[in-house]
Amino acid sequence: MTYSLHPSAIVDEGAEIGDGSRVWHFSHVCGGAQIGKGVSLGQNVFVGNKVIVGDRCKIQNNVSIYDNVTLEEGVFCGPSMVFTNVHNPRALVERKNEYRDTHIGRGATLGANCTVVCGIMIGEFAFVGAGAVVTRDVAPFALVVGAPARHIGWMSSFGERLDLPITGNGKAICPHTGDLYKLTDGKMSREENSE
Repeated sequence: MTYSLHPSAIVDEGAEIGDGSRVWHFSHVCGGAQIGKGVSLGQNVFVGNKVIVGDRCKIQNNVSIYDNVTLEEGVFCGPSMVFTNVHNPRALVERKNEYRDTHIGRGATLGANCTVVCGIMIGEFAFVGAGAVVTRDVAPFALVVGAPARHIGWMSSFGERLDLPITGNGKAICPHTGDLYKLTDGKMSREENSE
């Protein structure tokens, strides 16, 4: 075994867990899950069968990642945030064939107690504020807050708010990395500092 497993955690046969990953107290990883390298699964985390977790993701305490959720590399899931996989659940109606895919882009942050409704895409390095309810796609580098979540700004890959308008055009440089961020007709792009 090349990952750390707390004695109270359960990893079902068939689960793939990468080198250097850690599975903490009372967590459960189902047999079909694919978990990358260097991942941290906090206390009381559940990972379903049809779940992909990329390298170096951090899943904080009390998060359940249900079927049809994909997390790219470096995604942060804050404590007690929620994923769904059925749009209109009913206890008395079987809807396992109606799961909707949810895709979280590289480096995105999902704040504590936020809810991500199934069937959406959150772009790379997007930042979802604590307690937000995400009901539609989120653009790369976007900062969204509220219920339902609304776009209020832009974030750098380092996690700093950029001084840019929400729409239109503009440029900003991250003071920590020197990366250049360009807003063109309301769409964000990044040029990494090569120095």
